[in-house]
Amino acid sequence: MIGKRQLGKDGPLVGALGYGAMVLEGYYGASDDDEAIRTIHRALDAGVTMIDSADAYGNGRNEGLVGRAVRGRRNAFVASKFGIVFEPTETGTDLPTGWGFSLKINGRPDYAKRTLDASLSRLGVDALDLWYLHYPDPATPIEDTVGAMASAVRAGKVRHIGLSNVTAEQVRRAHAVHPIAAVQYEYSLWRREAETQLLPTLRELGIAVVAWSPLGAGFLTGTVNSLGANDFRQYNPRFAGQNLATNADRYAPLLQLAGELSITPAQLALAWLMHQGEDVIPIPGTRRAEHIDENARAASIQLDEKQLRQIDALAQPGLAEGRTLV
Repeated sequence: MIGKRQLGKDGPLVGALGYGAMVLEGYYGASDDDEAIRTIHRALDAGVTMIDSADAYGNGRNEGLVGRAVRGRRNAFVASKFGIVFEPTETGTDLPTGWGFSLKINGRPDYAKRTLDASLSRLGVDALDLWYLHYPDPATPIEDTVGAMASAVRAGKVRHIGLSNVTAEQVRRAHAVHPIAAVQYEYSLWRREAETQLLPTLRELGIAVVAWSPLGAGFLTGTVNSLGANDFRQYNPRFAGQNLATNADRYAPLLQLAGELSITPAQLALAWLMHQGEDVIPIPGTRRAEHIDENARAASIQLDEKQLRQIDALAQPGLAEGRTLV
């Protein structure tokens, strides 16, 4: 069993490692529902209690799958997100991603209320443990969106609220409306922008950081040499064209270090993240139950100061070639 970490100053204790369920929707290759449920069960058994979903994953299907997996599991801490519009009849604000497509975002209070009720129904729960705004809506003040989320807390439909893919300034504005328990942001040895402004702000305010894509969309496992025709990562400039090979060369010394430490590259990446502070909770995703055990073992890996400095030198900010998602 892995240890626990706290979400925010007065928030709940959750497993030091969470589980990102987006991978179960075929974005990175085919996924089998029965195997997916076994994987989530293995995670919960290992103490990986925070299961992260979103209403947009699989156009709502992912929440239904997570709901089936956590039913009757008392240690499950269910988190989900809203704000990316997947319903064809809903309006929203176009948000360019830099990956060749735009997202449609809706943060209006009335939309938030409708999506929450739908998420609760799909998940089969009376209240969400943690409810995130997936992306801020450029056309809606974040204070208005968070105000609606706070109303859901008062109504007993949500226990804690969070933000995702936000700036430090947006966090301050939101936190002034209602306490924010966690901010989800892409953070890994592959992408370290959070360290400049966002992380210091979160620590000042006592907010946990939930690191999505902590394995660099699988790159940091050292196993991604090519992509299938339906692989979502083809949109990612860091995997496109020559960039994948270039990045493989640049990160080869990091993978070599993992071998010298007798751990896997994935374990090295996750252990490094968890050494960045007790307020950092990575949420790696995997489609295979056996990889849960590999990831969970990373929580017990101890890296000394010399090793941490060595890792920092091998994976300095800006090392990866290719633009990042907004």
